[in-house]
Amino acid sequence: MACTAALGASSAMAATAERAAFGTLPDGTAVEAVTLTGSNGVSARIMTLGATLQSFNAPDRDGKVADITLGYDDATTYVTAPNFWGQTVGRYANRIAGGRFTIDGKPYQLPLNDKTNSLHGGTKGFDKYVWRITDVKSGPQASVTMTMRSAAGDQGYPGTLDVTVTYSLDDKGALTIDFQAKTDAPTIVNLTNHALFDLAGEGSAGGIYAQRMTVPAARYTPVNQALIPTGELAPVAGTVFDFTKPRAIGQSVRDGRDAQIVIGRGYDHNFVLDKGATKEPELAARVEDPASGRVLEVLTTEPGVQFYSGNFLDGSLKGKSGHVYRMGDGFALEPQKFPNTPNQPSFGSARVDPGKPYHHRMVYRVSVAR
Repeated sequence: MACTAALGASSAMAATAERAAFGTLPDGTAVEAVTLTGSNGVSARIMTLGATLQSFNAPDRDGKVADITLGYDDATTYVTAPNFWGQTVGRYANRIAGGRFTIDGKPYQLPLNDKTNSLHGGTKGFDKYVWRITDVKSGPQASVTMTMRSAAGDQGYPGTLDVTVTYSLDDKGALTIDFQAKTDAPTIVNLTNHALFDLAGEGSAGGIYAQRMTVPAARYTPVNQALIPTGELAPVAGTVFDFTKPRAIGQSVRDGRDAQIVIGRGYDHNFVLDKGATKEPELAARVEDPASGRVLEVLTTEPGVQFYSGNFLDGSLKGKSGHVYRMGDGFALEPQKFPNTPNQPSFGSARVDPGKPYHHRMVYRVSVAR
């Protein structure tokens, strides 16, 4: 693995946070954004609509800064042409089979917004809420904190859930995201960020397929035709899912000899991280772009990471700077609990109870390979 250099700066420097208006939605709702900027050229803009990572700018080996996340230039388009571009997703990120789960013997039904599944919280997940800014700070770590309340029965979920998301940027290229949630009744929670990345810069001519990924996971969760895990924790060794050593994302993304690739139209699978659930964030994935030298590391306290290779981007969405997003123009690495955990006891538990808050900490850390 190539050595990398942190995008460091003098410890005397401080990151800054600037709050500004970011347009209005079609219904007249005002949207704000906070831009966190490090002294090393890394910056992140977080929008109140969806508590969204709207842009993430990082320099390459020559110091050229580019936005490495897909999305739109204005808030309105996130509503009129919806997709998951850097939003906070919940209450339950990923898929729940049939939109059904049971708590203490009582069944609950969620909206089906992904054929026969409920996906990313339903038809109005957390990505579609306008969150409230409660704190903005500059300093060694510039940060913004946003909150929202999801009422009992929202999208069919039990319990009133109070949710807080804090984005913090330091001067070394690390953007930390803290998700916290409290409930007044037993419920299920699984929160993550759904950024799609292209380390060459969003809308690059070559896309993501030459970028090289490593995932410290000896197993993954195969899926059925509905993209729901079968329950098996299958070994990656000898398969197209073996990223235990760096390999190009595009090397096997179209390998129709693997039934799982056919089902997902590429990669859309959860990897079982060797580290498991941890108290502090540990490495979930590393991606390096050989052309620009940019490196992205994803760290998490959660036991899994969903890798999605942009298979459903079909050229119908026009993103930032007029770029048309096509298959393979972005990848997502979503740290989380395994898909459909509420219906798979062997996967653990996604249950959250009163007095026992939920917390997930993840990190997007950028650097440059030398």
